[in-house]
This record gives sequence, structure tokens and C-alpha cells, in this order.
Amino acid sequence: MAILSRTPLGAPPWPTRDPFLFCVHHRDDYPAGNEALGLDPEQLRGRSLGMDFSGREGWSMYHGEEVPGFPRHPHRGFETVTLARRGFVDHSDSLGAAARFGKGDAQWMTAGRGIVHSEMFPLIERSRANPCELFQIWLNLPARDKRVEPHFSMLWAERLPVVRRAGVEVLLVAGERFGVTPPAPPPSSWAAEPANQVAIATIRLEAGGGLTLPALDPGVGRSLYVFAGEVALAGEVVRGERVEARAEVELELEGRSEAEVLLLEGRPIGEPVAQHGPFVMNRRVELLEAMRDYQRDGFGGWPWESDAPVHPRERGRWARHADGREESPATS
Repeated sequence: MAILSRTPLGAPPWPTRDPFLFCVHHRDDYPAGNEALGLDPEQLRGRSLGMDFSGREGWSMYHGEEVPGFPRHPHRGFETVTLARRGFVDHSDSLGAAARFGKGDAQWMTAGRGIVHSEMFPLIERSRANPCELFQIWLNLPARDKRVEPHFSMLWAERLPVVRRAGVEVLLVAGERFGVTPPAPPPSSWAAEPANQVAIATIRLEAGGGLTLPALDPGVGRSLYVFAGEVALAGEVVRGERVEARAEVELELEGRSEAEVLLLEGRPIGEPVAQHGPFVMNRRVELLEAMRDYQRDGFGGWPWESDAPVHPRERGRWARHADGREESPATS
């Protein structure tokens, strides 16, 4: 059988399979922003600021207290892939790098030996709503790469391949599929080796639109998250579920309504996983070492005046890397 298991999605984070560690889908309909790209105190009354995942009125502040998002926090031993479908993300990190990305851009960050960053959701529009939608996916690193130098790549929307067929649209963030290849992942990523067959993609289906996922090598994992609408997978009707499927056989998808699916595929790393919050290593002793290192010097310090910096309203989509190199969609 092509289908191995089906699990209701429920509230994020959603379950994942090696080499993936974490998958979250944020959708927030933020109101108009103030001069500080955030919300005024009267709009925040009654929320548990610093820990607001309530979804009240269609949005959450998460760990932000004026601007929604995730202020300064550390990572070690894995990678984050952030696909900003609507709205914007302002990135700032302990290496002095910064970025604003959105409108379909993705950021791929290798935490490696340790990095501290913030991910804020600036409310740029002052006279209208600021809808925000993103996926964040954590991809593990094998033991040999858990202490590589931190690195991030910007995968601007203009460079991400989209495959369009009758009733189907596939956006590829990672993995060669359907005759197209997205920009390369960071060099130390598990996804950088083609034999690992890592893929990250979103699939839009119109009612009646169909797509065949190709067969991959035995042992590769294939997870499909049907997060909008209803689809038929290998003849089974699925809505609001995560489906684990056999990757070594072709898989038929058909839209029963307008639908969207997140696809995660990859060969398992197959190593022990020891995790404590934002640290992912192989052994508990390595977690203790990570916590000591972070407590000692914050993985190199924090060069920003605020724990939750945002960039100027007019800045646009742009990135500055730790070596000072700047890029934007127009120059990449």
C-alpha cells in the first residue's frame, strides 16, 4: 500500500520524521501597524505578552511584546528553513547579519556550532491589514556537521522554481523534482547531498487537478501535510491530516476541492537525537555543553540595541550577510 499512516494535523507544531525535526505553520491576520511597526497597548490588552499563542482575533503576538514574532533566541546543531508566504520577517543575528524577506521568499539558516537570532513580523502597512503566513521547518544536521560555522542563504521568490500544470502549481524550496532544481541549500546541509533526496515543496491543487509524485529510493521518507482543502491520495480522501507514504512508489494526488499540501521528503540521518528546546545534538552531554556555551558568551554576543529589532519601514526585501555582503531580489 502507498499510504503508511494518517494523523490529524491539529495545532502546530506538526509531527515530523527524520531528517526533519519540527514543522509549524503560522497564519495571522494582523491589523494595521503603528509607527514602530507593531501594535498599540490598547490593541494588546488582555494578551499574555511574551507568550501569546492565543490566536485571539485571528492573530498571536508569540514572544513579541509590541511587534509580533520571536525576539532573540539561540540555536545549535540543526537548520531552519523559513518560507514567508505572506507578510514579512525581519531577521537579525549574533553575527551582525540581517534581512527582511517575504512575498514567497525563503531563508535557509544553518545554526551549526551556535547562533542567536530574532525573527520579527513587522506590520509595515499603517492604513490596512497586515496578513502574515509562513512555514518554519527544522532540518537536522548529522553529527559531523553539528558544529560547522553558522550560515544563511536567501532563496528569493524570484529564483524559486514553480512548476505549473493544468490545475496544479508546485513551488520547490529544495530538491530536484519535475525537471527543475531550486537554488542550492547551504553547503553543510543534509539536503546538499543529492543522494539524500531531500525535498521541501508546497503544492496547490484545483478541484480535479492531478499530480504524480515520482518514486524515490527505498528508505526515503515522504510526508504530506494537507493543510487546506481536500485531496485524494492514492485513492484515499484526506483533509487536515499528515500522511506518511511510501516513497519508493509513485503517489497520485488529486484535488477534491481547491487544496494545498506541504511536502517533506528525505533520507533519514539515522543518528540518536538529543534535544532541549533550541539545541539539537546526539547526546545529552552535548546539550549540557551547548547550554554552558550559550550562558558563557551568548554564542558570540548580541550586536543589536534591542532583543527584537526591526528594520526601517521603507527598507524593502534585502539581506546583509555576516561578511558585509548585501543582496536583494534585484541583485541576486
